[in-house]
Amino acid sequence: MRKISLKNRMNHFRLLRRTFVLIFSLFVMYSCKTDSELKLPSVFSNNMVLQQNIDAAIWGYAKSGTEITVSSQWGAVSKAKAGEDGKWMVELPTVEAGGPYFIDVEAGETKIRIENVLLGEVWLASGQSNMEMPLRGWPPLEPIYGSDEAIATSDYPGIRMFTVARNVSSTILNDVEGEWMVSSPETAGGFSATAYFFARKVHAETGVPVGIIHSSWGGTPAESWISGKTLRVDRDFTERVEMLQQAKEEEQEYNMWLQGFPEKSIAMTGNLDPLVGIDLYDDYGSSPDTDLSDWSAINLPALIEDTEIGDFDGVIWFRKKIEIPESWIGKNLVLSLGPIDDRDVTWVNGNRVGGMEEDGLYQVERIYNVPSEYVTDRDFLIAVRVIDTQGGGGIYGKEEQLKLFPEGEIERAISLAGEWNYKLVGEIQGLSLYLFDPAKDVLANRPERTLVLNSHTPTVLYNAMIAPLVPYGLKGVIWYQGETNVGRANQYMRLKSMLITDWRNHFKNDELSFYYVQLAPWHYNDVDGVASANLREAQRRMQFIPHTGMISTLDIGDLESIHPGNKKDVGERLARWALVKNYGKNIPLTGPEPANFSVVNGKIELELSHAENGLFLSEENCGQFEVSGVDGVFYPATVAIKNNLLVVESSQVSEPVNVRYGYRNGAKASLFNGDMLPAPSFSTEDEIEN
Repeated sequence: MRKISLKNRMNHFRLLRRTFVLIFSLFVMYSCKTDSELKLPSVFSNNMVLQQNIDAAIWGYAKSGTEITVSSQWGAVSKAKAGEDGKWMVELPTVEAGGPYFIDVEAGETKIRIENVLLGEVWLASGQSNMEMPLRGWPPLEPIYGSDEAIATSDYPGIRMFTVARNVSSTILNDVEGEWMVSSPETAGGFSATAYFFARKVHAETGVPVGIIHSSWGGTPAESWISGKTLRVDRDFTERVEMLQQAKEEEQEYNMWLQGFPEKSIAMTGNLDPLVGIDLYDDYGSSPDTDLSDWSAINLPALIEDTEIGDFDGVIWFRKKIEIPESWIGKNLVLSLGPIDDRDVTWVNGNRVGGMEEDGLYQVERIYNVPSEYVTDRDFLIAVRVIDTQGGGGIYGKEEQLKLFPEGEIERAISLAGEWNYKLVGEIQGLSLYLFDPAKDVLANRPERTLVLNSHTPTVLYNAMIAPLVPYGLKGVIWYQGETNVGRANQYMRLKSMLITDWRNHFKNDELSFYYVQLAPWHYNDVDGVASANLREAQRRMQFIPHTGMISTLDIGDLESIHPGNKKDVGERLARWALVKNYGKNIPLTGPEPANFSVVNGKIELELSHAENGLFLSEENCGQFEVSGVDGVFYPATVAIKNNLLVVESSQVSEPVNVRYGYRNGAKASLFNGDMLPAPSFSTEDEIEN
């Protein structure tokens, strides 16, 4: 037997130990490289803007216990450790406005670099469609005035916008879909017009970068934007918030079901709209040979939400087959479908005859010419592919608008109102379109939901579109919303107060600036009604909340469009509040507002604030003033300027008690200060109606 010396045995042991240590070290290094699970929310990405001169919150997710280091090119470094839930957060000190910089986020051997970062002023822009309305507008009926020039001259590297994708959730989400875009002619068309003009003005006057986080959704009420914890204390919403909590499991099951289908991104890429020119089972839906045995029936015209389909955003095929008179064969026909919300493409006998695929055309009547070569026999098949992207949708006009007739012979029209077949082939959630194969009955296994979430459901927009941004460092908020709350003026005052307090608490800034827009005039189906005037007055009275401010749009409304095209003045008037209150500029702030009034010799003498440079009354619309006596009935009044006061009187009211101005849905501005900034509509009554 061969003997091994003690010395050799010791050397052999040392070799084994070194080998083990080396293997273990390599294992640890490999684990560090691959297992940190480091992730950042989408708002922390290339081109972002961080608020200058603060301890900016930066957060993300990693494997529990992982050490995180965040370092910046300007020299600030902060460290954190991922908690049991994987979340980590640091406060990174920022310096004076400038850049571009990079920020490195490191976990072990994993490093994420965020490039082209600017330090400047960050504002959150939110609300409903008038904030959402893009700089390119919604032509032809709802353009943005001067949009072509504004887009062509939008090359501002110091202006960036992060647009949050629409989404709803019964629970607070960790992230949103979106990306930071640098302002340029290729991107600015998709920016919120109001927010863009605000940012451009602030950028021009301060010379520092401006970042806008834009999170809005058309047609949404204020209660959707408030957290459940805050909203549930209001008696009008306690039960609904509790119902939402009970629906969490159903929503999670439904979302997991959706994940099993093919998915298409519908995110805007610059000015390119991904829903234009898209094929959504077009051959199947338009072909005369398609089997309709598993298609359902529906009566049109109607909004989808008012039918058995219920709350739904997505793609629906509608089909109707009729017999036409033999004398129509070989003739040019006209197909009228009324307005379609939001987009459509239309076929006749398998041939495309028209379509309006762009966004913003939901009010435009669809009238398409059918060439004679498509009219070959009495069987006549109409197939319409509708994409409903938000809110109400479908072929929703009046019955008399749905018709077919020979060109030039409208008196011979055949009605198309009544029963149609339909099939759902895609559902929109956030920036994703989930596709359902129409050749299969996939919806038969769709999970049931007792509560179907939509953009009107209380708290769901806060959960999905605001909470994931908390507590990003902000200078303030600009807000344009209220149309959907018209008719609930007194409740709106509570909601608005809750929303401001709620956001200030969550963003950890008790002095967060909050500047907002008083609604523009619109007919609201009753041009002389006062429902929206009451809501405007509710908005005006909310200015008692510290660090808030309101602008008037009484002079730039459009009675025929709830989306007035002059967003430049809206954005720049909001910017005045920021420039004066946040950046110390000495410029006129806002239009005149009632401060005090007294009754002198049967006349009301009204003192106004923000009138240092005088007052101006337009003769064209001066009949906007009314006074009332103790009975509360208002009568038309005359008005005159005397020593920078307004003197208002009516021959029908000998002992006036109150005065109001511009108090109609369809009001027109007549009162301005010397800087030609308009007064808001107002009333001196102690209480207002809804």
